[in-house]
Amino acid sequence: MVAALGFRLGQMVLVMFGISVVAFLIFFATPGADPSARIAGRNASQETLIQVRHDFGLDRPLPVQYGLMMNRLFVSRDLTSFVNRGQRVIPTVISAIPVTLSLVGGAAVLWVLGGLIVGVIAGATRGTFVDRALMILSLVGVSIPVFWLGEVANLLTQSRWHDSWLFSWVPPLGYIPLTENPWGWFKALVIPWFTLATLYVGLYGRVLRASLIEMMQEDFIRTARAKGIGERRVLLHHGLRTSLVAFVTMFGLDFGALVGGGALLTEVVFELTYEALQTLDLPMILATVIYAAFFVVMANFIVDVVFVIIDPRARNVG
Repeated sequence: MVAALGFRLGQMVLVMFGISVVAFLIFFATPGADPSARIAGRNASQETLIQVRHDFGLDRPLPVQYGLMMNRLFVSRDLTSFVNRGQRVIPTVISAIPVTLSLVGGAAVLWVLGGLIVGVIAGATRGTFVDRALMILSLVGVSIPVFWLGEVANLLTQSRWHDSWLFSWVPPLGYIPLTENPWGWFKALVIPWFTLATLYVGLYGRVLRASLIEMMQEDFIRTARAKGIGERRVLLHHGLRTSLVAFVTMFGLDFGALVGGGALLTEVVFELTYEALQTLDLPMILATVIYAAFFVVMANFIVDVVFVIIDPRARNVG
């Protein structure tokens, strides 16, 4: 197991290194993307451009520039914006992480629990009214666009019914830090959690049900039943554990994509990236791209770790 985990950790490091190299080359080695012109400003003289290139190390070979940039990003963490002088890139990006993780993390807990409950009950009651009802509700959840559901939730909780007893506890839109007010943090995020989780509960429930039904027809399940093991234990201990492989795979991909990409559409990092693209602020763009890639790669590494735990076949390093 240790060898398998070490192998996958090495793969993760190599992938992150490759992503950082590609991102650096795209933003700093692309013809026409001269950072010195952005730093020096319009109509800067050649002497000024030369001085700026020297001060920022842009006149040195690309491998040296890459090393200096990564050092300033991850070691000294003193890389500043090329446009907003004095604005340090890493602290600005890190300040957005708690918001994104709070939103996606809370929603992930709900959709994992909801998906497990829906999938197990539907799989255990295959062909019954309960199964059909759960699958219809799951299909409805999968079909509802998240942005539309969010708009409806905001309309009801912030406008139409905000003063009623049902939603009077919902605070105004905005993020409340967990460290400052845990109860306020929870109240501010509980509606977005359910909104974001609605799609995934239905999707995960349907996938788990299909996987569980297929797994319950395998030979080792028949063997377990022949040994006199109770149906509930066969379902939960033998069938469910093996069926979780597809479930865990989906979770890793979806969680990483949401933290690294999808949730950024509504969070501070998207605003930072949009503004940076407008002004070609290369350090900010590079930092946000690597930030997003890190969470996607890390989520997949965690999935590999879970695979090693729940499936002995994944412990084969090859």
